[in-house]
Amino acid sequence: MIIKENIIPVDEIDDKQFLKMDEEVLPKEIIFFDLEHYVYKKPKCIGVFGACIYNEKNRSLEVTQYMIENRKEGLDILNLALRYFQRMKENGKKAISTFSGNNDFTVINYLFNKYNISYDFSKEFLSIDLQKAYERDIKTSIGLKKLEKIFDIERQGEVISGSNLAKTFHKIMKDSDYIKRMPKEKIENILLYNEQDVVNLFYIFTNWKKYIVIKEEEDDILKEAEANDKNSSNDTLEDNEKSKNKGSIKKVEEIIPK
Repeated sequence: MIIKENIIPVDEIDDKQFLKMDEEVLPKEIIFFDLEHYVYKKPKCIGVFGACIYNEKNRSLEVTQYMIENRKEGLDILNLALRYFQRMKENGKKAISTFSGNNDFTVINYLFNKYNISYDFSKEFLSIDLQKAYERDIKTSIGLKKLEKIFDIERQGEVISGSNLAKTFHKIMKDSDYIKRMPKEKIENILLYNEQDVVNLFYIFTNWKKYIVIKEEEDDILKEAEANDKNSSNDTLEDNEKSKNKGSIKKVEEIIPK
């Protein structure tokens, strides 16, 4: 099992920019979570487990990743994931933030059930799905990469498709020596790709109101702008009428002899 932990410094965050939910949750109370997995008809394995949490005191993100190296570790990674969530719950985490999290939860719940691991995410954590939040506020759907562009996020390394990741984990599950033949750069790219997924979830959550104008608010802004334009036009018409009237009075005064 490849286990990677990383600490990433972050800039100061502004609570006025946070995504607002029905129940208030602070960044320090959230697990930002993403899986890279292999599914063929049914979920086969989790290839990479990735999560990060915000350390408010140190103003940094603490990233944890597990990556399988063979079929046997398909179960090991589930037990590591379980212990991670249990530990985070004990440390006061209240919510899990994902992007299109139904996919990841479908996979992990299926595999938990397959291996008789009892855990109910819905009872342990609130769910914050940033894709659903975008749909709620903007009234349309979006993919993660497009959302990252809206937030001016520039990814490092190459973008890896889900299908290519699935092929890689299929080979790892099939051939216990495949990981040994994989170029080190390929493994690093997979881990970097997953790390950026979870780190970007934090950035999007904490900068939501800086980049996302809620549809209703946008409509109100447009109505206010139109009203201002209308008032401005009315004022201009009134000024023009006054000018015309002044001109008429002056002409009448010129005609009437004194």
